[in-house]
Amino acid sequence: MVKIREAIVVEGRYDKNTLSQIVDAPILETSGFGIFKDKQQMALLRRVAEKRGLIVFTDSDGAGFVIRNHLKSAIPGKFLKHAYIPDIPGKEKRKSAPGKEGKLGVEGMSREIILEALRRAGATIEGEEAPPACGITKQDLMELGLSGGPGVGARRLALLKKLNLPEHMSANALLQALNLLYSLEELTTTVKAMENRNG
Repeated sequence: MVKIREAIVVEGRYDKNTLSQIVDAPILETSGFGIFKDKQQMALLRRVAEKRGLIVFTDSDGAGFVIRNHLKSAIPGKFLKHAYIPDIPGKEKRKSAPGKEGKLGVEGMSREIILEALRRAGATIEGEEAPPACGITKQDLMELGLSGGPGVGARRLALLKKLNLPEHMSANALLQALNLLYSLEELTTTVKAMENRNG
C-alpha cells in the first residue's frame, strides 16, 4: 500500500475501489456528471484541495475530460494536480461491452500504471522525493510546432500517441504533463525524431 499525502478525486465507486486497493489516501468521488449539480460535494472537494491538495484522476475519455475541466474551473489550480491514464483500448471486466470510446477507465488500469500516473502528477508519496520541475514553457511548445500554428493539432495528437498520453489533452494540460515527465531536451529529441520519421 502506497501512502499519498494528497486526496484523490475519481469519477465513481469502481474507480475508488480500484485505487483503494493500491494507495492509502482519502479518495472522493464526483459521481460522474453528478458533480455538476452537487454543490455540497463541490464545496467539500474545494475545502479538501485547499487543506491537503487534490489529485484529479478521471478517465481518459471525453466524459473524463469534461469532469476534469469542471473541477479545474471550480478549484484554484495551485491546489490541484492532474493524473492521466494512457489511452488503452478495452473494457472493464464487470462490463458487458466497452464504453462509447472503447477505452479502459481508471478502474481497468493495472497497479503499475496507476502508480506511474500518480508519480507523474507529482503526488507526494511517503518515502519518495518529489520530482524537480523541468521548465518547459508555452514558447517551447510553439517553437517545436505543438502550439499556435497550422497543423499543430495533428502534430500534438501524434506526440500524445507517441508519449502514451490521452488524446483529449488541451495544450495547457499537455504542457503540465510534459513538465512532470520530461526535460526540454528529451521533448525536443522526441519531436525531432517524429519529424524525421514523417519527413
